[in-house]
Amino acid sequence: MENRPTRRTALLLGLSLAAVPAAGFTASRFASPADAAVRATGLDDPAKKEIAMQIVCSAENSSLDWKAQYKYIEDIGDGRGYTAGIIGFCSGTGDMLELVELYADRKSGNVLEKYLPVLRDVDGSDSHDGLDPNYTRDWRTAAGDSVFQQCQNDERDRVYFNPAVAQGKSDGVRTLGQFCYYDAIVMHGPGSDSTSFGGIRKRALGNAKPPSQGGNETAWLNAFLDARVWAMKQEEAHSDTSRVDTAQRVFLRNGNLNLDTPLDWKVYGDPYHIG
Repeated sequence: MENRPTRRTALLLGLSLAAVPAAGFTASRFASPADAAVRATGLDDPAKKEIAMQIVCSAENSSLDWKAQYKYIEDIGDGRGYTAGIIGFCSGTGDMLELVELYADRKSGNVLEKYLPVLRDVDGSDSHDGLDPNYTRDWRTAAGDSVFQQCQNDERDRVYFNPAVAQGKSDGVRTLGQFCYYDAIVMHGPGSDSTSFGGIRKRALGNAKPPSQGGNETAWLNAFLDARVWAMKQEEAHSDTSRVDTAQRVFLRNGNLNLDTPLDWKVYGDPYHIG
């Protein structure tokens, strides 16, 4: 698993924001019967999920309009090929291939299906061989298809959102904590090395306990965000920690553990508001 810079930072530094999904990192890995008491509410509430998507988009795309990102596609020049879509699927890291395979399963003969052999060939590289000159055009065409949009949503949920929420509920944290987990997985990937989500959580466990282990929720989330900031500072692409310092920390200091609106925060110095 490679770590994941934000799209805005990546564009500034010439890096990619895509992360490689870690095998076996699924919601079922973290779910347990003990989750039942908190399963009904949290970041997976539709209204809260919409808020989560907007906040992440403010950091990844300097916008609240996350649905405008289905059509995004660009090679940022980091060795991972094309980066595209609402969560940064990459032609060189396998997750774009899995997305297009899902699209082909759901809609045979779609405009991207013909690229499947090529996507398998370029997986693991930054090559555009067989993709240029029309792949980016065809991606943007596909992005207008509600079936493809739903495929992006579902892959986002499978790899990033659902595991984050499940781990949050298992740890006994409320909506804000689940969001902190989700944002960390989006940026760093759901791996187990020191600067991926699993490693960040492990570092936090050295300083605090989650509520499920008898710890204080606010103290635990502060420890998790401390570990997150440490991980971000290990790479130049992550060195701007404002998505934590002037967003998640603000919500936490305000005691807004349920991520209730109105919300005001800043990322890279730019102000955002959800009423």
